[in-house]
Order: sequence, then structure tokens, then C-alpha cells
Amino acid sequence: MHISIRFFTSLREITKKKEETLKFTEGEEVTVEVVVKMLSQRYGKRFSEYVYDTKTDEVRSFLQFLVNGKSATTLNGLETELEDGDVLAILPPVGGG
Repeated sequence: MHISIRFFTSLREITKKKEETLKFTEGEEVTVEVVVKMLSQRYGKRFSEYVYDTKTDEVRSFLQFLVNGKSATTLNGLETELEDGDVLAILPPVGGG
């Protein structure tokens, strides 16, 4: 099973990638949270500190996760299950003026 992850702004700088594909074994339960934890282990402290609140160990509320273009918050949040071929985009806050 393959899940593509798209990185933007700060995470793109941290990972030095626009996109990455992670491979999981068939039948493995893969959620948004599982992917975020895996990426955190792969990219280390800088990634973790950007994604997780260091006091609560919770994913920072300003991040938005899109699964195939749909907000994970309208699905099942971090517990949203991913399927083979899904694209997970991790978006930082968007400012405007």
C-alpha cells in the first residue's frame, strides 16, 4: 500500500521535498496520525517540534490535513483511515491581507 504525502512551506524546507510516498504492508491500518508519527520519526526533532505541541504532544491545531483534497476534520480527524493511493497534504496556516 502506498500513501503520498505533500509538504508545503516550512515542512517543505524541513524535509527538503515537495512530495514523498510511504509504503505500508497490505492490511496494515494506516491513519493520518500513523503517517504523521512516521514522518516525525523519519525527519527528527525539527519536524516534530513544528507538528507537535511540545507541552501536550498533540498535533498543533494550526495544521490542516487534506486527504485527497478533503479536510480530515470533516472526515475522522487524525483517525481518518487512508487507503492505497491516497494523497495526504499537510498544510500550514494561511495568512492573507
